[in-house]
Amino acid sequence: MSQSPEARANLEETDLSDQTALVTGSTNGIGRAVALALGRLGADVLVHGRESSAGESLVEELTDLSVRATFVQADFADPDSVLSLAETAQDWCDGLDLLFNNAGALFQAGDRTPTGIERTFQVNHLAPYLLTAQLLDHLRDGARIVTTASDAHRGAVLNLERVRGSEPFSGMEAYSHSKLANILFASELARRLDATGRAVQSHSVHPGFVPGSQFGRFLPGPLSGLFRMLGVVPGTASVADGAAELLHAALSPDAAETSGRYFTGRAPVEPSSAARDADAAARLWTRSAEMLDMAEPLADARPRSSAQS
Repeated sequence: MSQSPEARANLEETDLSDQTALVTGSTNGIGRAVALALGRLGADVLVHGRESSAGESLVEELTDLSVRATFVQADFADPDSVLSLAETAQDWCDGLDLLFNNAGALFQAGDRTPTGIERTFQVNHLAPYLLTAQLLDHLRDGARIVTTASDAHRGAVLNLERVRGSEPFSGMEAYSHSKLANILFASELARRLDATGRAVQSHSVHPGFVPGSQFGRFLPGPLSGLFRMLGVVPGTASVADGAAELLHAALSPDAAETSGRYFTGRAPVEPSSAARDADAAARLWTRSAEMLDMAEPLADARPRSSAQS
């Protein structure tokens, strides 16, 4: 099938000519496909990644579509780099309509960042939490925030002690835990935005099993080879399929009905019970701010009886 992501999501007639988007992790895989789809629909796009050559190449493709684009290099393991990305976004445009928290990784080693936090949790959860917090006042009314999660969250339980290296490390378990955090973050963000009267929506998305996303490069050697082989197995998602999932959550009228949903197969589904734990979501929100040594975002919407321990 050669359909574009926007066609697969039934959004090819959508006009984004007056909108601006930031897509993190957009120099390859589904992030790149999302950025190009947004450009074809007319949106200006701020591209993010770690590889300058890939970023500049994507900017050239977007510019050829007659849209405005720029690339910002930022390492999500470094909070200062995330802050710099937010500052650039604020300077580059008057406001954002779409924020795709798509960047993520799976690390085999349990090393910590300079903040003392395990790298997978820092990159996959704390970085988008920080970026979103910095951009809250830059989001226009009607904006949507889409966070790339994963069905790998199923089976994980929130444990904020593990992110400081207090338990034996498993790369896949750390990844699953970070994806659980993505869903809890997206739902708590939706609740707090609604409680403060902001006309901004937040969703999380499982994009499917996407070999072309380069996720496999983070896996141990034999599994990486298996991942590549599975790219030809019927039922696995293509990069275009994965991008269509994100576009649906960001642009579809169906996804606008209720904020804070978890999407897969371009439909809202229930995540695990651990991902629906409101107390865990509130605890994660507050503890994330503490880990980053920052003021708690949307603190006025803190629930009256949340477990903050």
